[in-house]
Amino acid sequence: MAVIVKYVVERNGVERMTFTSKKEADAYDKMLDVAEALEGMLEKVDVPLSEQQVESLALEIAKQKDDFMAILKGGKVSTKKDTEETPASKKGKDEKVTAIKQA
Repeated sequence: MAVIVKYVVERNGVERMTFTSKKEADAYDKMLDVAEALEGMLEKVDVPLSEQQVESLALEIAKQKDDFMAILKGGKVSTKKDTEETPASKKGKDEKVTAIKQA
């Protein structure tokens, strides 16, 4: 029998994602913290956005925060082609992360 350690990221009582490494779980949790803070900012924007749009936009910005920071600092962002994952790198990620279905 094997013992498997799993790290579960939970928000508001809902399991969001399961990881096999603490480092990855902490990084995902931090990304969710950033997205939550961005939601607060986006709700104040003078552009009509639905609650779902605010949530989705905040999450996408948080996922790409390094690119957004580079642009805000006056730099350039890498192109989509540069940031795309290869099938081999996706395979490695999928083995470590288990998505949790939301009800």
